[in-house]
Amino acid sequence: MMFGLNKENPGASSRPGLSNCTRSNISRTKEKGQLYLLYPDDGDPFEIRAFTKSPDALRIHISSIQGQIMAQKATIYKVELSVSDMDRHYYETHNLTVAKHPSETDERLMVRILSFALNAHEQLEFSRGISTDDEPDIWQKSLSGELELWVTLGLPSEKIIRQSCSKAKKMIVYCYGGRTAEIWWEKIKTKTTRFNNLQVINLSENDISELGKQVSRSMKIQINIQDGDVMVSVDGNIVYVTPVKWKNSDH
Repeated sequence: MMFGLNKENPGASSRPGLSNCTRSNISRTKEKGQLYLLYPDDGDPFEIRAFTKSPDALRIHISSIQGQIMAQKATIYKVELSVSDMDRHYYETHNLTVAKHPSETDERLMVRILSFALNAHEQLEFSRGISTDDEPDIWQKSLSGELELWVTLGLPSEKIIRQSCSKAKKMIVYCYGGRTAEIWWEKIKTKTTRFNNLQVINLSENDISELGKQVSRSMKIQINIQDGDVMVSVDGNIVYVTPVKWKNSDH
């Protein structure tokens, strides 16, 4: 997880999914320092107070506390995930232990679980994901250790997509965020046409919001998939999700 400062407009509001830092107008006195809002790559914003107006000095301050932020204890969720995928003829139950990083939202947690179900396989597993920059959120390796599938959530840069596509046989990006996701795709889609092993799937902001409301520390989730449509039952509460393919892969 990385934090950054908006060079062009330090006082501007941040969009979800973007590294950013904004200065609040709440405190401007030298004695109290400046109050900043930090927006992680994924997760909820939080505040820090720093005695500096210099962007470079602020970055140093952020770097000094980043290790402390990352060291916060993850919350463990127990999930009994039953998948009935009629499109892939896959019918299995997975007992998952899912670690939720302190900066991860409930919505993102459910997107991870949903993405796992959409690609369920005996070799599929969660990686360290949000807590590291060099691993996806979900991956699948062959018995010989080759990366067969690389799954990333959110709005990755073209650089990350390029590097990930070169590492795995197939890469899937599950993006979400409503209008923010649409703007991201408009800017990046022409740069991704050369990646034949890349698939981009958009998840509705409303669908993900509803999924986030179902989160509890212990969940029984049933996911049925047919003709691309998804029905998610979380402890009896049903949410319908319709993933939209923005880009298909050749694999």
